[in-house]
Amino acid sequence: MKIISFYLPQFHEIPENNDAWGRGFTEWTNVTKSKPLFLGHNQPRIPLGGNYYNLLDDGVMEWQTSLARNYGIYGFCLYHYWFNGRLVLEKPAQRLLGNEGIGFHYCFAWANEPWTKTWHGAGGNKEILIPQTYGGEEEWSRHYAYFRPFFHDRRYIKEGGRPMLLIYRLRNIPHFNDMIRYWNTRAREDGFQGLFIVSMNVCREHVAKSIWVDGSVDFEPNRTKSERLGTESAAAPKEKGGWLWNRFAVKAIQYDAINREMLRTPHEKNHFRTVFVDYDDSPRRGTRAVVTRGSAPEKFGRYLRAALRQSREEGNGYVFLNAWNEWGEGNYLEPDERHGHSYLEKVRECANRF
Repeated sequence: MKIISFYLPQFHEIPENNDAWGRGFTEWTNVTKSKPLFLGHNQPRIPLGGNYYNLLDDGVMEWQTSLARNYGIYGFCLYHYWFNGRLVLEKPAQRLLGNEGIGFHYCFAWANEPWTKTWHGAGGNKEILIPQTYGGEEEWSRHYAYFRPFFHDRRYIKEGGRPMLLIYRLRNIPHFNDMIRYWNTRAREDGFQGLFIVSMNVCREHVAKSIWVDGSVDFEPNRTKSERLGTESAAAPKEKGGWLWNRFAVKAIQYDAINREMLRTPHEKNHFRTVFVDYDDSPRRGTRAVVTRGSAPEKFGRYLRAALRQSREEGNGYVFLNAWNEWGEGNYLEPDERHGHSYLEKVRECANRF
């Protein structure tokens, strides 16, 4: 069984964020400003030893990949941002590609949504900073050309000789079948067996039956909380659909409830499971946040073991973890001041059993 963890590259400055939020903005900006919203709320989250790293500093990615490997993680799935040839947050992946001394597997998840301010809690309507467009064959060719050196990297994750590429909102792409067909042709010309395209099940994607889509992965907890447990407004009755509401109108859901629902969902071959560490996006969204209650290392380990066991029985060799370093969502495996390495230790225990 191979455990792959989602990885956020937003821990360094970029011009787009400096223009929108002021010079020096990174994911740590939200994390360090966070405050508890109710009694017992675990905020702010503090990395172990105050390690507010910069991904462009020498040694940081070496430390991350060494830590992940030592605790049983097979690879990272790095978010990739592409807007009609414009790249955002691309430098960590490029540094990884250029440093062959980092012996760690990785792949990409194309986060193909517009770049908006609402990601960081701006009120009102979505303010689009960079629109997401898809174009035709010329655009697809440029995009494949960017992927090409990564696909040829021996460390890039491949399934059956095919580079694995996750796509966040596949149904948003008007001609995704034509695009993927074109990319497969290019990949075969490059000596691969094609591409292994994985649709990320965020909410009702309904594209997995396309002959050009090879698999899907449940992006948790987003999929289950939206499809199975509802997304009620702040005026919803208490405890309806598994949701709870505190007096600050923060949406909350029980960690046990959502994991039980995830495990009850049947999966077929190449329908991959995801286990999430925790979820609390109040650093980004304040009182508009969703907060998961009850996550703990022991529970996380129990649900990860169950997901690995079920995945093996379902004939699948991958389980995804959300996430390595989503600090702005309270969803991370990296050690912090409260739990130390406890979550990582659970990963290692499970990896050693499977």
